[in-house]
Amino acid sequence: MNIHRRELLATAAWFLAGTIIARANTISGRLPWHPDAGHPPTKVRPGPWKYFTLDEANAVEAIADRIIPPDPETPGGRDAGCGVFVDRQLAGPYGRSAGHYHGAPFQKGTKSQGPQSKTTPAELYRKALAGLDEYCRQKYGGKTFAKLSTADQDAVLHGMDSEHIKFESADAKIFFDQILKDIQQGFFADPIYGGNRDMVAWKMIGFPGARYNYLDWIDRHNQRFPLPPVGIAGSIRWTPQG
Repeated sequence: MNIHRRELLATAAWFLAGTIIARANTISGRLPWHPDAGHPPTKVRPGPWKYFTLDEANAVEAIADRIIPPDPETPGGRDAGCGVFVDRQLAGPYGRSAGHYHGAPFQKGTKSQGPQSKTTPAELYRKALAGLDEYCRQKYGGKTFAKLSTADQDAVLHGMDSEHIKFESADAKIFFDQILKDIQQGFFADPIYGGNRDMVAWKMIGFPGARYNYLDWIDRHNQRFPLPPVGIAGSIRWTPQG
C-alpha cells in the first residue's frame, strides 16, 4: 500500500501519548501513593488468543504488517504485538461496546456522531474477517488473505478502503476504518495493553513514556530526551507469542 508509516501514524501517536500521560498522572497523583493505586489495568501476557480463532488472528496480523510494514529500524505491526492488542480489546468491554447505548432505532449518522450500529466491534471483526477470507478465496484461487502476496494484500486493502470491494457478511469499508484505527492504537498504546512490544513505537518517535517528572526538560526545546521510555508498569520486556 502507498502508506508511509510516519505520515499515517504521527497524529495518532501524539494523541495516544497525551492520553497515556494523563492516565499516568491521574494514577500517580493520588497521594499517598501505594502499589496499584488508582486500579491500573492488568498486564496483558503472551499466550493463547482470547477472542480470535487462529485463522482470524493470522488475517489480523497480516493486515497489521501491511498497515505498519516492518523496516530495518522498527518492527512491523505483527511483531509489535498489534494483533494481541486488538484480540485482548475485543475479548473485553471494548469488544462488546460496554457502556454504550444499545437500544433501537439505529440510523446512519454523521462521522461526528460516532458509530450508529447495533453491531459491536467484536461482532464486526467476526463477520468481516469471515467475509474477507471468503472474498480472497473466490478471487485468488482458494487462498485466504494471510496467504496472499503482499502486493495482493495491498490490492485488497485498497479495494476495501475505496469501497470497490464488498463483503456479504459485513461492510468492508467500515471494517477497514475500524481495524486501521485499532492497529494504530495497538502500535502506540502503553505496552501494558499488549501492543507496542518493548516500546518500539515510543522509541521510534522519541516519546519518553509515562515518566512522572520533566522539570529539567521544560525549557529544552527540540532536544531529544536521552532516557529510554517507561510504561505504566515500568520497563516491559516481551517474549514472542507461541
